[in-house]
Amino acid sequence: MTERTQRAAGAVVGSAVGDALGAPFEFGPEGAFSTRFPRAGGGGEMCGGAGWDPGEATDDTQMAVLVADSLLERGTLDLPDIFARFRRWSAAAPKDIGIQTETVLTSGDPWNLAAALHYQTHERAAGNGALMRAAPAAVHFAGQGRAVSLDAARRIAALTHGDRAAWEGSAILHDLVRVALDGGDPVAPEVVADALAQVPEPYRDRWAVVLAPHWHPDLATEFNGAVWPCLGSALWAVRTTGSYEDAVRAAIDLGGDTDTVAAVTGTLAGAVHGLDAVPARWTEPLHVPIPGRPGRILGATDLVDLAARLTEPAAPRPPGADAP
Repeated sequence: MTERTQRAAGAVVGSAVGDALGAPFEFGPEGAFSTRFPRAGGGGEMCGGAGWDPGEATDDTQMAVLVADSLLERGTLDLPDIFARFRRWSAAAPKDIGIQTETVLTSGDPWNLAAALHYQTHERAAGNGALMRAAPAAVHFAGQGRAVSLDAARRIAALTHGDRAAWEGSAILHDLVRVALDGGDPVAPEVVADALAQVPEPYRDRWAVVLAPHWHPDLATEFNGAVWPCLGSALWAVRTTGSYEDAVRAAIDLGGDTDTVAAVTGTLAGAVHGLDAVPARWTEPLHVPIPGRPGRILGATDLVDLAARLTEPAAPRPPGADAP
């Protein structure tokens, strides 16, 4: 496995592991994870709870797998196909689903209007639900150049989130993963500044606040279920630690939306430190059941294979393959 493939697998598996580790602590207080597991490397952290089996990944990873499935099976960015997969999944009664995502997917509106119509009605759609599923697409499009990756990030986010702030958060994460896969430091101030330069006004200034080198999650003005503190917390966790394990522990210890903050942190930390940095005691119990697909349960090995396939150059599609 090449170093780049190691990093890609680290991002995909790292996201899923963070999700499964954080799920039992969702909406809990700060420090709950370290209170229960005070010693790094001590074991037992994939404890389950709050309705989750030990090692079970949530809707965060389930939706990420659906994006990966579409990219690999369709051979292109097929937005109606991704939306249809999301809709079938939501109809299969997953254990958890974001309120906004569920509302959009069950609205009956067309794929290209559902999120926009929701935003027009509610005027609040900057949740972190697009960030949580970004790892496979970030890995897949990284090798196709910045412009393609940013465009894909925004378009996939827009399927469920009508607020452009959520699109830009996904685009920033894609850009930072791209840098990490190339061996760069995605949390270096100059790298973050370059990613911010790709964000249009008036969104750039608000993003610049939470991604600044001195920002701390205690400075957040929203719950970390919102896109800004979620991504800001992930960068903070990676910036202030030196390993995948420590970054994810720090993310979960923030409390709140622990599964998604840890999933986003795991995406970035996995891309930085690589698959080998994700502890085996965390990957071994990891499993991702896919509602609507009885019997389909992915383990860490399956996710590694998924990541490897996502990094392969896209094969040309046969003529007429996209015809209705």
